[in-house]
Amino acid sequence: MDTQSERNPEQDPAQAAAHVASAQQILKSLQEKIGEHPELGAAITRLEMALNILAVQTGGML
Repeated sequence: MDTQSERNPEQDPAQAAAHVASAQQILKSLQEKIGEHPELGAAITRLEMALNILAVQTGGML
């Protein structure tokens, strides 16, 4: 079984969560600038779901 030290840094759940959170913030900022748009809302929702999945998979250790 892989340990944290053996994992590829690109596969680090905390790093993935940081990227997802950053993308979420960018989309929310864009949504504020251009107004409500269904595709932006869907993208934000999917990012929030991805963050929740990562949190569950890592036991909340993000």
